[in-house]
Amino acid sequence: MEATEKVLEVLKQSAEPLNAGKIAEISGLDRKVVDKAMASLKADGSIVSPKRCYWTAAK
Repeated sequence: MEATEKVLEVLKQSAEPLNAGKIAEISGLDRKVVDKAMASLKADGSIVSPKRCYWTAAK
């Protein structure tokens, strides 16, 4: 599974918005890998930020 897919899956399964550190902890990915994956997901609109520094999957 690609890092972007794994990050998106973690966000979809979470009941609440998560920050990058928590996503890295849950997914087991390195924080830098998570940051890069999130940048890609933000660019294509797959994730949204309901509050500063916290992210959730777009509906």
